[in-house]
Amino acid sequence: MSKFLKSSLILSFLLLIGTAAFAQMVAPPRWTIQLSEKDLKVGDEVKLTFKAQIPKDWYVYSNDFDPELGPILTELTLDKGKSKGLTLLGELKAINPKKKFDEVWQGDVTYFEISGTFEQLIKITGEEIVLDGYLGYQMCTDLTGQCVSFEEDFSIKAKATPTASASTETVPVDMIEEVESTSEEVLETATTEIVSTQEERTYIGLAADEEQESLWGFMILAFLAGLAALLTPCVFPMIPMTVTFFTGRSKSRAKGIKNALIYGISIIGIYTIAGTAVAAIQGPEFANWLSTHWVPNVFFFLVFIFFAFAFLGMFELTLPSSFVNKIDAKADKGGLSGIFFMAFTLVLVSFSCTGPIVGSILISSAGGALLKPILGMFAFSLAFAIPFAIFAVFPEWLNSLPKSGGWLNSVKVVLGFLELALAFKFLSVADQVYHWGLLDRDIYIAIWVVIFALLGFYLLGKIRTKHDSPMDYISVPRLMLAISTFVFVVYLIPGLWGAPLKALSGYLPPMATHDFNIKENRGLSMSEANTLDDVPKYAEFLHFPHGIQGYFDYGQALAAAKRTGKPLFIDFTGHGCVNCREMEARVWSDAQVLKRLNEDFIMVALYIDERFELPESEWYVSEYDGKEKKTIGKQNADFQITRFNNNAQPYYVILDHNEELLVRPKAYDTNIQNFVNFLEEAKVEFGRR
Repeated sequence: MSKFLKSSLILSFLLLIGTAAFAQMVAPPRWTIQLSEKDLKVGDEVKLTFKAQIPKDWYVYSNDFDPELGPILTELTLDKGKSKGLTLLGELKAINPKKKFDEVWQGDVTYFEISGTFEQLIKITGEEIVLDGYLGYQMCTDLTGQCVSFEEDFSIKAKATPTASASTETVPVDMIEEVESTSEEVLETATTEIVSTQEERTYIGLAADEEQESLWGFMILAFLAGLAALLTPCVFPMIPMTVTFFTGRSKSRAKGIKNALIYGISIIGIYTIAGTAVAAIQGPEFANWLSTHWVPNVFFFLVFIFFAFAFLGMFELTLPSSFVNKIDAKADKGGLSGIFFMAFTLVLVSFSCTGPIVGSILISSAGGALLKPILGMFAFSLAFAIPFAIFAVFPEWLNSLPKSGGWLNSVKVVLGFLELALAFKFLSVADQVYHWGLLDRDIYIAIWVVIFALLGFYLLGKIRTKHDSPMDYISVPRLMLAISTFVFVVYLIPGLWGAPLKALSGYLPPMATHDFNIKENRGLSMSEANTLDDVPKYAEFLHFPHGIQGYFDYGQALAAAKRTGKPLFIDFTGHGCVNCREMEARVWSDAQVLKRLNEDFIMVALYIDERFELPESEWYVSEYDGKEKKTIGKQNADFQITRFNNNAQPYYVILDHNEELLVRPKAYDTNIQNFVNFLEEAKVEFGRR
């Protein structure tokens, strides 16, 4: 679910955040591989366990979902020429993976975060045991849009006897060549645990400056939410009342200012403590459950509906008067404790207006992060407390504030419409995960069209709630907001007939749930007749999106680039790359991007997870890891690593005819103009050479 959409209760309908990933090598998980028994006998059935320590903010796909869905399943492969003395029983089994509905792949996927375990049951059939092979898997992150395919090699040598126990040997995963001895002395002192000793590399993931940028963006949204909360009818009238209280009761202006500042700091402290409490109870497991399970999503849906009805005037939200009176009594005692409890009273009294906004911030921050809810609440309360401090320092400014009145109720009603619209996002998540079929894309868009149309009519004074007064005229700000609302409605309407609505792609249900897509029904083609001067290899099972014409073999594409006098555009991609599909859907589909890709470049898509095995004459041993590369995917992945020092997808490279870079390679970035600039810079540089 979109974290920023919930925070758009503040000022607008949409905020899109783009993240750029840079060309860096991504370190794999650290694997521990062990047998369940140390003393082996012929005929024993034992478990081979693979345990992974997964880098923070990354996840590894499991293997117990539909293999045709898209992501690469974790798979155990034995070298039949080397392995002996054993038989595999059944399939590799994932132990308690997490499950979620993936909007990109349109199906349920299972995966592991932080750590993961797989088990394979084997039967000992001979005294000489050699277990040699690899575990293939895919690791991805939603933070930078990267997906990386890895293979974890392992080699186990052991002895078994029909009558006596024999221990297996400990073998470092990346030191297979050094394992030659199977003497009794070695076997007696060895254990079955096999730990990867590959070179330690710093986990890259999301760069520190990008994490900081993300937190700053969230804090800005929370700060704006605090400013919006000031305009609610529960809070706004209390500003002059509170400031007058401090400046009037104090013996001096300095004392009044000091007390008001303490009051503001107390407000910040109360809200920040609430954020800290959320940070303390939530974690990755909780966040995953919170974002995907139907129980919290339906609960949030009902809560938002409840608050929406309250904002629209159906009923008033109040805390028990006895509780508020007790807190208020403590505030009357004076001193620092009295000021603190007066701040606490403000927080409680304003709950009916600030509760939904605060709740939205805390829900948006639910991602297992420690700092996010704390910083979010700090930023919210900072904006909430600033006016009290400012007006205490400059009390004469109070005269410039607009008087309380019907406009405050209008703010509350507008927030009610937004709460109502955003409630359906939670219901949509539960609907997609559990396939209820309640909120297909067109139904969801229709609901938003009606809600925002009604909001527009309300802003124009055509609809009134029970607390509204008749309007003799419409102010310019209100008219501008009404115009913006109707513009948004007009933007939504084509979506009812299948328009992609790219700006809302992360918020709406997937296109596959749409009942009627006019583009598909018209059978429009996005490309003309084939203009390539050579038949692309592997085109029978590999393809480009949007009718783009191109190749799937680097050598063939480079030759075509030289013949046509065009630069070579390399798309390092994968069948199971979620963000590759998102780039193709949101960026490549744009007319100005698509035109350039079709006309100005020779395109080659190098799938790094394609398992088609090449003829033996094309096999080679990699200089990078010393392994033999037999498939299209392994050779493409090796080419990306050895040539460009990168192993993540999507990754875009543009070369001249001498195979030299024209511009710096580009990774996941959904900003269309950035991608257009990337292509244009390459064309200009190519023309200079």
